[in-house]
Amino acid sequence: MHADLSAARWRKSTFSGQGGQCVEVADGFTDVVPVRDSKDPHGPALIFPSAAWHSFVDAVRAGDFDTI
Repeated sequence: MHADLSAARWRKSTFSGQGGQCVEVADGFTDVVPVRDSKDPHGPALIFPSAAWHSFVDAVRAGDFDTI
């Protein structure tokens, strides 16, 4: 999967942790959601199908990954 990210507008995820451990996502793409590490903005981005990303976010909100 490939997307032109040259004009991407990145924002930090509301679910990012403290202490610089942040995930950024780029909005405005129809079929995919680009994700990157905010500490390495010029590094690689992962590109997820929109449906998969939304399923992941729903699971996070539901607490499916809580360890405590």
